Amino acid sequence: MKKVIVLFSISASFILLFSCHENKLTEVVEVPLPTKEEKITIGSPNDVKANQGSFELTKLPFSYDGLAPDIRTLTLETHYSKHYLTYTNNFNKEIVSTEYENMSIEDILKKLDLNNAKLRQNAGGYYNHTLYFNILTPKEQTPKDTLAGSINKEFGSFNNLTNQFKGQATKQFGSGWVWLVVDKLGKLQVTTTDNQDNPLMKNALIPGTPILGIDLWEHAYYLDYQNRKGSYIDAFYKHINWEKVNDYYKEALKKVKKV
Repeated sequence: MKKVIVLFSISASFILLFSCHENKLTEVVEVPLPTKEEKITIGSPNDVKANQGSFELTKLPFSYDGLAPDIRTLTLETHYSKHYLTYTNNFNKEIVSTEYENMSIEDILKKLDLNNAKLRQNAGGYYNHTLYFNILTPKEQTPKDTLAGSINKEFGSFNNLTNQFKGQATKQFGSGWVWLVVDKLGKLQVTTTDNQDNPLMKNALIPGTPILGIDLWEHAYYLDYQNRKGSYIDAFYKHINWEKVNDYYKEALKKVKKV
């Protein structure tokens, strides 16, 4: 069922551009000044389908208003059905009839040539957004089980992890991501990447398996918070699905033990 939202204070339109020039890709989000009252129809995430290809969109397990008012309906709808969908479709298009077509996304990211700007941007964009939407939840949680014990052991407390994660996110300059990863020794670490890179790629400052990531591109928060990025970081942190992060953590530890 579609919903109609009436906007009085802001009228928004989005332009999503991917251009390849000298191996650089740029995403542009245009938000014009308010003009008049505008009605925007919001659909359902279940209606969003990627073009046929090797990889599909992850299903959003709640409606677009599920995180409101912290992350509002229009922001989440645009992020999921425009940005994430575009990365997915572009990624599938890039790997058709290549060696990557039947590989896992993790193996693609570990192997890809970083000079291949289109593949790097879109493979990263697909993986990063898939993780992002998988670890969001309407209800506030705290870590439990195996993850909670490891956080206390390696960071001293959950509060210390929170401060470190939010601190890195606040300091991140420009578009990028902050991650909680399981490194090659099985330890938890907080790290950052620029643009749509992630810790699985060859250029990672701290190589590892991401189990949590925050999107710091403006498309993730600008409509809600404009230049108040810190408020978005706080809002995101309230909606982390720590049960899902714990699942990712246990899977990542299994991979470490196999190496």
